[in-house]
Amino acid sequence: MRRDDRRNERPDGSRRGDRGLVKETPAGPEIPDEVEYGQLDRTVRARLRTLSKDNAEDVGRHLIMVGSLLDLDPELAYQHAQVAVARGGRVDVVREANALAAYATGRFSEALREFRTVRRLNGSHEHLPLMADCERGLGRPERAIDLARSPEAAQLPERARIELEMVVAGARLDMGDAAAALVALRRIETADAELRTRIDAATVPVLRALGDHEGAEALEAKVPDANVEPDVEFDITVYDVAELPEPVEDEDEDLDEEDDEYSDEDEDEDLDEAPSDEAPAEEDAPAEAPAAGDGEEQR
Repeated sequence: MRRDDRRNERPDGSRRGDRGLVKETPAGPEIPDEVEYGQLDRTVRARLRTLSKDNAEDVGRHLIMVGSLLDLDPELAYQHAQVAVARGGRVDVVREANALAAYATGRFSEALREFRTVRRLNGSHEHLPLMADCERGLGRPERAIDLARSPEAAQLPERARIELEMVVAGARLDMGDAAAALVALRRIETADAELRTRIDAATVPVLRALGDHEGAEALEAKVPDANVEPDVEFDITVYDVAELPEPVEDEDEDLDEEDDEYSDEDEDEDLDEAPSDEAPAEEDAPAEAPAAGDGEEQR
């Protein structure tokens, strides 16, 4: 065997560039029989068309479980999301599901990476409030404030902007500046009753930090059960399959493009870790032999 051939071999016997052997993916938690791929919203199914038909159906059923369990059992939702990522990680809605499940279970570092990947894949900045809160969860409130000052933050719709302002107030409190946190909360204007309640709930610990315990208790009595964390909602429409016609089968499409690395300063991981259903392209000419001394596997 030539030395170049030995260098191209992997421990499992496969060779660089050989896509015939697919990395084993976790079996994952069980899915009830009544959960069917056709229950997914058509727009979500369209985004899964880059996967093979069987894989898209499997990933789609796991996405349904993520959406169903995110509030009820976040850890189980996370397990379903992990399987979906292992089998369809190049699809933005799949990475979004994993990001939200990771956030809901307190895996802030993973959630932040995944939110960045979603932004990289579809260009959306809708999850900036959650990204900022991940920075808080990682003990980096100053980065949360920096995100709120970014040009993308100014483009957010009203509700997301208010969510982000609430996170900024929490970051100010984390940094020991309760007065600035109170100013941030008091300047938020909204006619939304649910958001107003959450703003009041976020104000309670700020008042306590300022020594206004009487004011904090009075406000807390009005909003005892309010959630001050940003909304975590996986916007995936699920229909009752009995009400739907038979879904039209989508033709299989191959995903040809390679995904870039995560953006921002600590994005070291590459989307090439995600599996791909694409078939190996036919080669018109022999591949060049790797340069001598190249010990790193090419992806």
